[in-house]
Amino acid sequence: MTDTINVTIRLDRTIKEQAEKMFNDLGMNLSTAFNIFARQSLRQGKIPFEIYDPFYSERNQAELKRRIIDIEAGTAAFVVKTMEELEVMADE
Repeated sequence: MTDTINVTIRLDRTIKEQAEKMFNDLGMNLSTAFNIFARQSLRQGKIPFEIYDPFYSERNQAELKRRIIDIEAGTAAFVVKTMEELEVMADE
């Protein structure tokens, strides 16, 4: 039998609950899922999935460049919203 130790990690409660449900649906618990993650990371010598910030996606960068061109050309249409309006939009 392998020599095991306990490891404590901190997760947001909602993330933990969602992860437990998903992993249980796959027939495993969080401990098994994290063991799989650690083993795959070691086998591959990297995190076994892509990590990225969507801000830097090609599509978003192209849109930002297009908007900068519009602003510099004076053809941009600006929308001004109050904080209250933005909060209402976020709640919708």
